[in-house]
Amino acid sequence: MKLYEFGATRSLRVRWTLQEIGAPFESIVVNLTQGAHREPAYLKLNPAGKLPTLIDGDLVLTESAAIVLYLAEKHPEKRLLPERLEARAEHNRWLMFTVTELEQPLWRIARHTFIYPEEQRLEADAAIARREFRQMAAVIESHMRGRDFVAGDRVTVADFVLAYTLDWANEEALLDEAPTLLTYMERMYQRPNAPPRIAQAMAAASGG
Repeated sequence: MKLYEFGATRSLRVRWTLQEIGAPFESIVVNLTQGAHREPAYLKLNPAGKLPTLIDGDLVLTESAAIVLYLAEKHPEKRLLPERLEARAEHNRWLMFTVTELEQPLWRIARHTFIYPEEQRLEADAAIARREFRQMAAVIESHMRGRDFVAGDRVTVADFVLAYTLDWANEEALLDEAPTLLTYMERMYQRPNAPPRIAQAMAAASGG
């Protein structure tokens, strides 16, 4: 398998899953700061020009949540997905909650703080996104009280996606009202096969 990745992007979710599975893969760095994600060769693989992209034989797969689900299904012996239908539905519920209700406001904050040209940034929209994130974080904060994992009684790929997303939120200082989530996120990153934290990955990518 080949993983097209870069630094602190959502490719960390896929790297985490691959490392937990113990599957060999080739890392291909796509340097976003140099515009490599917009080069024709990469756009043929991922027309959205985003990361990550996974190649497994003839399969070219994009979208980090789809990739981690594929990897978990490909390696059922690792038990990174619940087996029962009802438990799988609960798992997918929180996975989708993470990528829609938590990740999207974080993207809006990023766009209006450093991605968009300065003249296009709207601080009011970033403020709304921060409020919306905190509201949805309160939902999963309540869910996680007394739990070790987001779905079921063992780790799943939903945990890798959630922990990465919470680390992103922590970089924006948005977990100050979510102590359960902060503790959970830190515990997840203590796993021996966890990838670097976002801050570490950013420092490595910039040569710091």
